[in-house]
Amino acid sequence: MTEERPTSAEPQRARALFSTADFRLLRTALTSSARTIEDREELAKINALHHRLGTYC
Repeated sequence: MTEERPTSAEPQRARALFSTADFRLLRTALTSSARTIEDREELAKINALHHRLGTYC
């Protein structure tokens, strides 16, 4: 027998996956990684992600 949960008419509010501190930590890690990467394409991807994360902090 499975227990059924009641459904509501309104969807529940989504919870944040990352905190502001998490974004700062990720940016710090990306900065460190970017300093050691020699592949230009990979570095461009890291720089783009670093920039996108900066827009959330």
